[in-house]
Parts: sequence; C-alpha cells; structure tokens
Amino acid sequence: MKHLWLKQKKSMFLMLLLGIVLIGVLIAIPTGYEDALIYQGTERVRGEVIQVDNSSIKSSGLIQSGEQTCIIRVKDGMFKDREIEGVNFLSGSLEKDKIYKVGDTALVTISHQGDEITSTVMSDHYRLDKEVLLLAVFALFLIIIAGKNGLLAIFSFAITILMIWKILVPSYLNGYSPLWIGIGITVVITAVIIFFVYGWDRRSLTASLGALLGIFTTCILAMLFTDLFQINGAVMPDSESLLYSGYQHLDLTSIFMSSIFIGASGAMIDLSVDITSAVHEVVEKKPQIRWREAAKSGMNVGRAAMGTMTTTLLLAYSGGYITLLMVFMAQGTPIDHILNYKYVAAEILDTVVGSFGLVTVAPFTALVAGIILTRGRNHTEEAQAEVDGRSEASETGLPGGEISPLQ
Repeated sequence: MKHLWLKQKKSMFLMLLLGIVLIGVLIAIPTGYEDALIYQGTERVRGEVIQVDNSSIKSSGLIQSGEQTCIIRVKDGMFKDREIEGVNFLSGSLEKDKIYKVGDTALVTISHQGDEITSTVMSDHYRLDKEVLLLAVFALFLIIIAGKNGLLAIFSFAITILMIWKILVPSYLNGYSPLWIGIGITVVITAVIIFFVYGWDRRSLTASLGALLGIFTTCILAMLFTDLFQINGAVMPDSESLLYSGYQHLDLTSIFMSSIFIGASGAMIDLSVDITSAVHEVVEKKPQIRWREAAKSGMNVGRAAMGTMTTTLLLAYSGGYITLLMVFMAQGTPIDHILNYKYVAAEILDTVVGSFGLVTVAPFTALVAGIILTRGRNHTEEAQAEVDGRSEASETGLPGGEISPLQ
C-alpha cells in the first residue's frame, strides 16, 4: 500500500513538473508578431472616465455615429494620475461601438513622443480584472471539486490556450499548411490532455489512439465535403478583414477545414476517455475477460454517449446563430433557401462532420481498449487458475481437484 502511494505521488510530481516546464517553454516562445507597428510609441493603460461630452454623437434610431469625448484620469503607467482627453469613435455598428459614462474604467491607448501625448484613443471598457477573477473562481471550484485531477485539468487548459496562441495562430499567419499544422497541434494537445488525466498508463495510449483515429476521420471528411459543398474559407468571421490586412496569401479554405476537426477534437477526447475508463474498470473487476467482450462493453458505453454528444455539438455550434435564425424566420425565408445559403451550409458541414467523427471514435476506442487493456491479463489469469487447479488436485489426489468419496 505504501509503495502504491509513493508511486502515485511520484507520478503526480512528474506530471506537475512537466506541466510547469511546458507552460514556461510556451510562454517564452515568441510569436513574431509582438511588435506591431500600430502599437509602437504607445502605452496601453487603464483610465477612469470622470467627464463625458456626447454633443458630437449623431443618433439615427438605434444607430449612433460620430465621436464621444471623455476626460480620463490615468490609473497606471508613465502618465499616472494625469487627466487627459480621450476620443471614443463610433462607426454605427452596434456590435463594435461602446458608450462610456462617468465612473467607467476604460482601456486607453496613448500615443506619445517622450513626455508629450500626441493622441488618446479609448479602446474599450476595461474587463481584464473581471476576466482574471472569473478564471480564478473557476480554477478554485475545479480544484475543490475534482482535487488533483482539477489541478491537472488547469495545466492542460493553460497548455492548450498557449499552443493555439503561440504556435497554431502564428503558423497560419506565416502561411504554413493549415491542415498539417492543425493535425500536428491537435495530436500534441490530445496527448497532453489525456496524459494529465491518466499519467504514464496504458489508458493514455488507448484513449489517445481512439481520439486521434476519430480526428483523422473528421479531417478527411472535412476536406472531401468542403470541396463538394463548394465552400470557401471566407465564410469564417473576420476572414476578409484578415485578407485586407495584407495576408492575401493565406489559404482560408484549408484553415476552415482545419477548424472543423480542431473544433470537434475536444468532444472526441472526452468520449474516448469515457470509453477507456469504462473498459478499464470492467477489466479491473474481471481480469480474465476476453478482449472481444471488453470491446463490446466499451461499445455499449459509446452508444449511450453518442446520443448526447452529437446533440452537444449541435447546440455548441448553433448557439451563436440564434439571431440569424430569428432573422430568417422574421423575413419568412423558405427553409430550402436557408439550408442552401453558403454560411448555413458551412455550419451544417461543421456540425455533421464533427458528429461523424464522434460516431467513429466509439468503435475505434472500444476496439483499441479491448485489445490493449486486456493484453497480458488473460494468459496470466488462466495460468494462475491452472496452477490453483493442479494444487487442489494434488491435495485431493484426484484429477481436477475432485473430492474423494472416502473424504
């Protein structure tokens, strides 16, 4: 018992150490886009709005244009405690525009030459402190409820974010193959997440193989049906803005394809871990179980999970398009027109291909779990049973251990 406890402690220490090293390395990696020209000679600070002037705002129904002038008290940086005038430009977009009132805290970009301020632009309301608070509360609850697994989940969460921001996004901007980069990043993220769940274990290999087989299937289907649906990557939000920013060389369609299997990979990892854990539990309770029977048990678990997972993907993808559906209904758009629109077809492709990947993860993982998790167990148990039988037989003096009538 003590040996097992020490082994678990050592495994936990190694996982934490690996997590810290990976996070440190990823933070240190430069993206190559840190020194954007538009932010050179500027300082980004918090500013408290102490006075507003809305006289230059032009209102037309819900639409507001013009500019709002605010007096701001700088709360940090080289101009701390200075009161400066800032401008909030309004473009007439409800999605992007914001209106400040006295007492608000804004994120302010100050352009300056030495100690002289040349311009002050109010970027947006300051939310970073609230975002940090929300993440801290989430992390605390996760650790309280899930214990060490919650702590490891935080590490995998941080590593995933850093790999996307530090490696995936810069690689796409540099024009590297989105499909190969996407597959590579997904493989690494899958392995890391599952490692933090199981540690160095057969289950890690099993769940990783099951998830990756599903992800590869999704990748192939995404490539095939994106071409058949005649969809280009411009359907993604802000993709045209990216092209107009000097990145016309980017293959947006391949980026769209990669987004399909990357977006569905989380659900596939979840399903593969569920099936792997179920099969492992069955094998632990019944060590002599055959691999076919273990795989069948995993498939039964997979069938139950698939019914909810596919709906989960549908809700996740469609939740952000409620207003679009409302527009279609309000305008009386026929359903055949709705389904035929390019951006709607792109969402259908995203949802169905991702769900197809989930459907393939279940049998893949069940089969791999049945083979790997039972390997080396059947022969050992049968041999032990045979030894026990011979031992009993030698005691009774009869073949097979039958009890003598004289006894």
